[in-house]
Amino acid sequence: MTLIKSISGIRGIVGGKSGEALTPIDVVKFAAAYGTWLRRTNPQNFKVIIGRDARLSGEMVSRLVAGTLQGVGLHVTDLGLSTTPTVEIAVTAENAAGGIILTASHNPIQWNALKLLNHNGEFISEEDGAEVLRIADQEDFVFVDVKKLGSYVSDDSYLQKHIDQVLALPLVDVEAITNANFRIVVDAVNSTGGIVVPMLLEALGVDSKNIKKLNCEPTGNFAHNPEPLPEHLREISKALNDGSFNLGIVVDPDVDRLALMCEDGTPFGEEYTLVAVADYVLKNTPGNTVSNLSSTAALRDVTVKAGGQYFASAVGEVNVVNMMKANHAVIGGEGNGGVIYPESHYGRDALVGIALFLTHLAKFGKTASVLRRSYPGYYISKNKIELTPDINVDNILSRIQTRYSKQPLNTIDGVRIEFDREWVHLRKSNTEPIIRIYSESETQTTAINLANKIISDIKEIISEPKNRQQ
Repeated sequence: MTLIKSISGIRGIVGGKSGEALTPIDVVKFAAAYGTWLRRTNPQNFKVIIGRDARLSGEMVSRLVAGTLQGVGLHVTDLGLSTTPTVEIAVTAENAAGGIILTASHNPIQWNALKLLNHNGEFISEEDGAEVLRIADQEDFVFVDVKKLGSYVSDDSYLQKHIDQVLALPLVDVEAITNANFRIVVDAVNSTGGIVVPMLLEALGVDSKNIKKLNCEPTGNFAHNPEPLPEHLREISKALNDGSFNLGIVVDPDVDRLALMCEDGTPFGEEYTLVAVADYVLKNTPGNTVSNLSSTAALRDVTVKAGGQYFASAVGEVNVVNMMKANHAVIGGEGNGGVIYPESHYGRDALVGIALFLTHLAKFGKTASVLRRSYPGYYISKNKIELTPDINVDNILSRIQTRYSKQPLNTIDGVRIEFDREWVHLRKSNTEPIIRIYSESETQTTAINLANKIISDIKEIISEPKNRQQ
């Protein structure tokens, strides 16, 4: 079983032994720690927002979290089936002290997580996350007496409020989308995107008869691996093959990642979701952009062409957001299909991404595949190595850094190595017990070969006797 504690929250496989998996005891302990931190840092504001995706353990985890937060004296507003960005905007709209999103995002059905927000509806900082972990580890929380228990209310209005906010964005052109008469296939992996994405499309002017729904019942029985990678999207690709549709839209269980499929069933490329949206935004509001070290160089190229500056952050939404604020970026995000548009809010938001992309495609006036070919052509190879307890990740990263010390290196998050027009980035995942190895080149073969060379180096280090690894 697996339990991962990090500054952004706690996630794990549901069931098993406490402390080794995400059990009810672990959920209560961590929710109590967060609630205690919230009360100490916001002594005049006891309101907190919660919401969840549709995964099978969601209702159980939600009840545990709500009751625990009430137990520390907080007033809970429960959005029920929702999305990560919807909870984020609800925190600020309700002037709440914070919020918890109950989702393991792209992780498989066995997983769940508590993702923690501050009063700005943004993920809590590294410093605040460390304090929540300390409170949990030391059980430094006290529950209130019966007369001071927090209240509980449910509010199912925020999906529509979220859509209304998206429609109000100046760069979203409902008339252009309506006139384009798009035919769209949606794959929402049987989570909450199945509710809200068709709602959004209709609000944007797409006729309901022109929306084909795949896996849009929010049962929590994921129809395929929920990470929106090409190898998991064969069903929607097949639906697009006959040429009857203009676009495929795929979201992950909590609707903060957006992957697009071209009219011919080929992937637009999750890396290029942000590139395309940024291209449209930059043409209308010139400025700077930010993505993380594991994202495509195409965003840099598009930004420079538009006269802006590009900045690369460490992986993780909070890191991207901090760099966006520091450099006044007009658009940013991550190469996993995460679009962050400050005009809306500082959080990855697939609904915002959909509306901006459809506006861009409508004004472009040609097919999605032609739009994709208009951008610089890079290929990313995304790989991972499963970790076991005896693998010393810090030593592996240090050894790789030494091996490639003659190349330009960036070590703010793992090790990123530059090779002329190629790069490779290896780092320990914050969400799974794995090392991620991403590489990019102008050709697919070179990207794959580069990744395989680093993977071979890592395996060689792992296989060495322990005394030589130190």
